[in-house]
Amino acid sequence: MSAVIGAGPGRPGRLAQAGRWMQRHGALIRGVQWVVVAVYAFLIVVPALMPLPDDSAHLWSNLTLAAEFVFWGIWWPFVLLSMVLMGRVWCGVLCPEGALAEYASKFGRGRAIPRWMRWGGWPFVAFGITTIYGQMVSVYQYPRAVLLVLGGSTAAAIVIGLLYGREKRVWCKYLCPVNGVFALLARLAPMRYQVDEAAWRRSYKQGERGHRVIPINCAPLVPLRSMKGAAECHMCGRCSGHRDAIELTWRSPSEEVVQLGAQQASPWDTALILYGLLGVAIGAFHWTVSPWFVQIKQAVAGWLIDRDVTWPLNTNVPWFLLTHYPDRNDVFSWLDGALVVGYIIGTGLVYGTALFALLAGATAMLGRFDRVRLHHLAQALIPIAGAGVFLGLSATTLSLLRAEHVPLGWAADVRIAILAGANAWSAWLAWQVAGRYAALPRRLAAFAWFAAALAVIDSAWWLMFWGF
Repeated sequence: MSAVIGAGPGRPGRLAQAGRWMQRHGALIRGVQWVVVAVYAFLIVVPALMPLPDDSAHLWSNLTLAAEFVFWGIWWPFVLLSMVLMGRVWCGVLCPEGALAEYASKFGRGRAIPRWMRWGGWPFVAFGITTIYGQMVSVYQYPRAVLLVLGGSTAAAIVIGLLYGREKRVWCKYLCPVNGVFALLARLAPMRYQVDEAAWRRSYKQGERGHRVIPINCAPLVPLRSMKGAAECHMCGRCSGHRDAIELTWRSPSEEVVQLGAQQASPWDTALILYGLLGVAIGAFHWTVSPWFVQIKQAVAGWLIDRDVTWPLNTNVPWFLLTHYPDRNDVFSWLDGALVVGYIIGTGLVYGTALFALLAGATAMLGRFDRVRLHHLAQALIPIAGAGVFLGLSATTLSLLRAEHVPLGWAADVRIAILAGANAWSAWLAWQVAGRYAALPRRLAAFAWFAAALAVIDSAWWLMFWGF
């Protein structure tokens, strides 16, 4: 049995015992997944069939508002937080899309995974498209948009399950819009399933002597023997104790980024961090509160009217393309839609490129410029990137609570504390990563460039919560 932190010789520690419990009670976990599927289906379907709430509705008396609060006020922010605290337990134990995709593949056609699906850019592209489209249809505000975006994603997961793999989560592995985000955040988790390679080799020798090894179905297609870190593992517990070589163990939250970051580093991960989480996501949160957006819209509309070009001001766009709720005085014109998309993409390009330039400068300070070093250093931004998305989503939480007249005087202090903690965590990771490549003088110079990158990120959240 592999060594476990806090365990005596030959005896699994409490965390390892928890992993073994999950392995023994797989049927219970699958039952919990189906309960979550039922709740999820109810919350995305039923509110979409009901009339929109009026001004007198409350969270505790209106299903639509309650569902909005559950999804965007509690569900998604704390799913992100769970990735940092426990790894991808949500994916393996609770996610309805994963459960449905795996179940569908049990009865599907079982085709081989096509080459196009294995493209490494899907996590970045899927995240960007879903984020932008969600803003176009106001997914945080309207239940039909929720059904369209989340329900559409779930339907796609089922279709992929019916076509590819056999009892696998092919959708989760390659096409899920948040797979890349979850994989990044899980690198910070203080626990993971660890593979003892020596114990694995011993089990093979025992197998040669006739000892039977029960095969494991790893639904997210993780190569168990070579599994390192928690980025790809769904923490479902099925492999716990396999070959007496896999155990759930504690680790340092900096271990995967610092020690494995160079091996895991990829341009697409860097793109997702810089242009996705710290670019497009910031733009998606910014535009609704930005006076610059209003000024740009007024300037462009005036320019069009002066030239007698009025069709972009038409509001005849269907609701599944752009927000269209006339009874709520919330209707997007073609111009609105174009400016929303342009503002989000423009913000993503500005912030992403500025951060890329600063990271490139930090990398150059470490010696001969190396792309692997740049991608490794970019992973040090995961804490501040994750904290920013959490704060952006929690803004919906606070707006719903504010409508119910809940006192929120504490919110600003909590936001500052979260940002301060995330900045410190990212700075500490960057300091450790830089130390792997250079001695003190160069390390300090690289850290100064990285600190400038943190300041650029902080400016975005200052604008959103205090500047605008």
